[in-house]
Parts: sequence; C-alpha cells; structure tokens
Amino acid sequence: MKLSGGVEWALHCCVVLTAAAEPVPAARLAELHDVSASYLAKQLQALSRAGLVHSVQGKAGGYVLTRPAGEISLLDVVRAVDGPGPAFVCTEIRQRGPLAASPEDCVRACPIARAMAGAEAAWRGALEAVTVADLARDVTEDSGPDALPGVAAWLAGVPSPPAD
Repeated sequence: MKLSGGVEWALHCCVVLTAAAEPVPAARLAELHDVSASYLAKQLQALSRAGLVHSVQGKAGGYVLTRPAGEISLLDVVRAVDGPGPAFVCTEIRQRGPLAASPEDCVRACPIARAMAGAEAAWRGALEAVTVADLARDVTEDSGPDALPGVAAWLAGVPSPPAD
C-alpha cells in the first residue's frame, strides 16, 4: 500500500506531541522536522479535522493531542491524512473488451478484487493495532529515555546542555 508523505509527517508530529507539556506551534514542529511549514500545516489541519489534534489559539498556542496517545491508532492518522477510501478500487476489467463477461455472470467479486480486499483488511488491521503511544515507547527504547524529553525541551526553547 502506498501512503502519502503527509502520513509520515503527521505520525512524527503525533509522537512529538506526546512529549510536549504545552501546545506546540506548527512552525516549531516544521523546524524540528526540517519540512516546509505550509506543507506540515496541511497535515496538521487534516489531523485537526479528524479530531486527533486540537489547535490552541493565542500567543502560547499550537497543537495538542485531543486524547491519550494510546487511543490514537496509526490507522486513525492514515485515514485523517489520506482519507478513508480503499487503496484498491476494482474497475471490473473483466466486463470490458471483446471477451467481456456480462454483469449477470459477475455476481461475485473477481479473484483479484478479493485478494486485494483481503490484503487491505490485513494492512488496516495491522495499523489499527499500533498506537501513537506504542510509537513513542519504541522511540524511547530505540533512542534512549532522554530522546523525547530532549525533544520536549527543544520545543519549549530550553537550551541543550553543552556537550562534553
């Protein structure tokens, strides 16, 4: 299944927001990820429309998760950014051309459509089983216990300690 690049950025933002104590401005998230602020704003707007993040207005404004990270699945983020539609859409090719099957002969989805539907169901099930909290836990396991707190400090504008 091919996903838009916006899904990756949206997932990264959701993981980062798990560590933030205060709302995080879109511009700060864009700077952290070295991506265009206008591009990232589109992904954040999609997350907001889906009810996954909330935009807080004002001087101390920015984005926050709307619910615990353990209640936001990867599939929620994919649907928010790329939409809820299926990845594969059967166009009934078997009903075209010189040997076209009649609609009456096509009472069941073709084997290709059935196989693709099964693959998509498995893929969506796998995405539904992983949450943003799982990703945040994996970041901590992969990068150490200071990784997300370090991101949170950077987002808050706290200077990093000098390197030894």
